[in-house]
Amino acid sequence: VQLQASGGGLVLAGSSLTLSCAASGRTSRIHTLGWFRQALGKEREFVAGLLWNGDYTWCADSVTGRFAASRDNLQMNSLKPEDTAVYYCAARTQYWWGDPPTKRDHFTYWGQGTQVTVSS
Repeated sequence: VQLQASGGGLVLAGSSLTLSCAASGRTSRIHTLGWFRQALGKEREFVAGLLWNGDYTWCADSVTGRFAASRDNLQMNSLKPEDTAVYYCAARTQYWWGDPPTKRDHFTYWGQGTQVTVSS
């Protein structure tokens, strides 16, 4: 499975931006897709996740109500300067039970990130 995130850019606070995640290879194996971000000097953090079939999505508290994940995109609304980071999409092929995956090591496949910069 290969992943590539795209769509980042420089925007003003309050703007919207849509990131895309292009998946290739054995995509039939993907069970869960995740979005993470890493700000300069900080740990990579979970942003949003969804089942590959689209039946269930979940978000970090910091973006709930502003971001929405779909199979191909991460729609980001009402962007804030603190959303500035490199954004990555990731995939997991294993099934999971209980709490949805939100940690970096819950995902096996990673794409190169795309920079999102939000200016105030």
